Amino acid sequence: MPPDPSRSQLKIRRVHLDTGRENVVVVSRRSKALRADIFRGFSRVELRLDDKTLLATLLITDDDALAAQDEIGLSEPAFHRFAKPVGTLVTVAPAAPPESLEAVRAKIRGRTLDKAEIDAIISDLAHFRYSDMEIAAFLIGSASFITSDELLALTGAMAQAGTQLVWPDQIVVDKHCIGGIPGNRTSMIVVPIVAAHGLPIPKTSSRAITSPAGTADTMEVLARVNVGVEEMKSIVSSCNGCLIWGGHVNLSPADDVLISVERPLSLDTREQMVASIMSKKIAAGSTHLLIDIPVGPTAKVTTAMDAMRLRKLFEFVGDRFGRTVEVITTDGRQPIGNGIGPVLEANDVMAVLGNEEDAPRDLREKSLRLAAHLLEYDPKLRGGAGYARARELLDSGAALKQMQKIIDAQGPSKCSTDLGPSSFDVKAAHDGTVATIDCLRLNRLARTAGAPLDKGAGIRLFKKIGDRVEQGEPLYRVYTFEGPEHDLAASAAQQETGYIVNGHEVPPGRTPS
Repeated sequence: MPPDPSRSQLKIRRVHLDTGRENVVVVSRRSKALRADIFRGFSRVELRLDDKTLLATLLITDDDALAAQDEIGLSEPAFHRFAKPVGTLVTVAPAAPPESLEAVRAKIRGRTLDKAEIDAIISDLAHFRYSDMEIAAFLIGSASFITSDELLALTGAMAQAGTQLVWPDQIVVDKHCIGGIPGNRTSMIVVPIVAAHGLPIPKTSSRAITSPAGTADTMEVLARVNVGVEEMKSIVSSCNGCLIWGGHVNLSPADDVLISVERPLSLDTREQMVASIMSKKIAAGSTHLLIDIPVGPTAKVTTAMDAMRLRKLFEFVGDRFGRTVEVITTDGRQPIGNGIGPVLEANDVMAVLGNEEDAPRDLREKSLRLAAHLLEYDPKLRGGAGYARARELLDSGAALKQMQKIIDAQGPSKCSTDLGPSSFDVKAAHDGTVATIDCLRLNRLARTAGAPLDKGAGIRLFKKIGDRVEQGEPLYRVYTFEGPEHDLAASAAQQETGYIVNGHEVPPGRTPS
């Protein structure tokens, strides 16, 4: 019997292409073992070796440097996930679409999905069986409408798709901010305060996707954050807390897949946000959770009414999964702290923990308030005593000592702590008072400057809302490393500064240094 032309064996070749989250493979148009024209109608193929399978997007190439005639080139993500040596013979065949896609189509048509269908979708997402287009279709279908039962099923399926942590303590506390506010690095102050008191707080955090820094990016300036599950448990056992990257312990991996597509499409609906956050906290083993919702004109949540609706969703899901959830709203009108970007934010955190005279007061005060809420979950503390206890732990240096213990346990950072060598100031064009600050604009500007990839890139703020400014006085300074980033950031700052002084946007007035 002649060989099936649509199912042939090719040798694995590693192609040094970073294709993000997506699995991509490359086949030569002149392949001896595989007729590329047969695959032209298929967007995806299946690689199989024994019981190991991988679904990937197929590209056809005329470049032998990517794939010779007897090879299949695997991009970096595909190579690492398939985990077979270079040169290994692998069977390649057209991939049938995941069966769960039929449920996605039904959702787009307006049908409510049952738990089994949502479980199947999340399982396929977690195993990278969906293309970006198929992920977007699911997100758009879910954004149109989602019932309470679907929300619970989605949260539960995502929580169960990856690692599920179990802790020996009856009370395990955690906090989460829904994001969007530059410099809002309260977790790195709250964790050592709460841990110094004795409550366990195993904090897993995200890296930035569209912002200039996530908590994991900032903590990485001070300590290693790529920590495995067993090591994480050991750190928490000895320190009562940790500050690590959640992606390394595989908490709710399907959520990471969804986020990478929904953020660029701005599909961050209330239900998807709640399912995302709660799935990670449930998987992390948290029993008592504090949610921080900043409210402001350029924050993710712009009105008190929207914040109330979001609060009710968090409380509903928390109640159904047996978690104590407390939701508070905070001031989201402007950045928190003096720095935007990993190194600048880490400097702010250590200044607050060290009780330095020039430490940002807003970051200190907000962190104390959040820590107070968590400390009051301790039955030994009387109601209302949390704030005084948090301030005692911070002022005495106990929180700083605990932070250093956590840093030592996680291991030293390999990141540079230097600020970008190039900088420019954005200055006030006239006397007045700062009326508004656009958080979204400053986030984008700091990212344009190179953050978080360049840890020392970012923005140092000199003025906040209500501050008096004089003509020519700097409002903020932008740090960059490379010439292109410097020029792009300078151009972006010229177009729109993000500051309004006395009802007038600050016009261009930057000074290179």
